[in-house]
Amino acid sequence: MNHDSYDDAYISAILNAVKTIAIVGASANDVRPSFFVMKYLLDKGYAVHPVNPGQAGKAILGQPVVARLADLSEPVDMVDVFRPSSAIAGVTDEVLAMATLPKVVWMQLTVRDDASARRLEEHGIQVVMNRCPKIEYARLSGEIGWNGINSRVISSRKPLMRKGFQSFGIRQR
Repeated sequence: MNHDSYDDAYISAILNAVKTIAIVGASANDVRPSFFVMKYLLDKGYAVHPVNPGQAGKAILGQPVVARLADLSEPVDMVDVFRPSSAIAGVTDEVLAMATLPKVVWMQLTVRDDASARRLEEHGIQVVMNRCPKIEYARLSGEIGWNGINSRVISSRKPLMRKGFQSFGIRQR
């Protein structure tokens, strides 16, 4: 697969199919990107499981933190990785050792490892690199356009009212 650009349909299909997400490198610090991505995904209705060995046994945004992917109490559809590119090979090893493989491994902005992507894809796992699911969700739903950013999506849909804020949403619950 060409990981230099992704078709909107590919990203949208992933965000619509995924229900449970493990965030590797989740932070309890509310100014870290992993914290507000986790908050956003929880607000959109995803079940999110933080993974961070330094926070294991604690909670982030009310969700119990585990040290490793192997410690998750249930299978997840997607693993969202907030670790540097140099750590991806190790995360890939952890993913491939999981009892139930996720459908998707998503590497955050600036994170890319083509060798790991090939390994994951050989096991039937979809891969997204150098993208943020929060940004992609907001772009595809039109929400990012509220801030004056060209989302390349035009819609006359009425926003759905959700807890605390409006959302066009790409997921229908």
